[in-house]
Amino acid sequence: MRPLRMALTKGRLEKDTVALLEKAGIDCTQVHEKGRRLILPVGDGSMEVVLSKAADVITYVENGVCDLGVVGKDTIMEHGTRFFEVMDLGFGRCRFALAGPKGVDFYAGYREKVVASKYPNVTRAFFENKQMDVRVIRIEGSVELAPLLGLADGIVDIVETGTTLKENGLEVKETVADLSARLIVNTASMKLRKKQIEELVARLEGAKKTC
Repeated sequence: MRPLRMALTKGRLEKDTVALLEKAGIDCTQVHEKGRRLILPVGDGSMEVVLSKAADVITYVENGVCDLGVVGKDTIMEHGTRFFEVMDLGFGRCRFALAGPKGVDFYAGYREKVVASKYPNVTRAFFENKQMDVRVIRIEGSVELAPLLGLADGIVDIVETGTTLKENGLEVKETVADLSARLIVNTASMKLRKKQIEELVARLEGAKKTC
């Protein structure tokens, strides 16, 4: 049987996850010395990590080529849930927020609102829950530009400090959802490798408590 395989989002979540794995007593020397390698053994060789982009973590886990993955709740909300979400890892904390021009009531008036976002599925679900009809425009770059250029009444985006919003004359109108890094597990792996996965989750839970 191949090693238990965990997909990690490259960058800050990768570093935070590796730190947690090490606190759980799992040797991650190979990850620190990865060079250009993308599949790396950790621990005693019974586990390996795969480094990828956030949305691809979900693809690899959903399709079973990786047993587990670490990804932000934002990516989970936008890209699907055909897996088990088993643990809030407690790092990578931020929030989805609705923002718009400072001093302007986003909800005032009766015309259809236009909202720009890199996360159209999250945005539609948020307003559907409010039973509001909005037109959602997908933006790939700096979403703050949309209301500044008159393209949108507001934006839905990830907010950490709010500094970028303030510098562009925008403010948070409402929190959409709180976000953090989550551990996800393939549905088949949860059955076939249940003992291994439960042991790993228990070790991570223990390590998280010491953080």
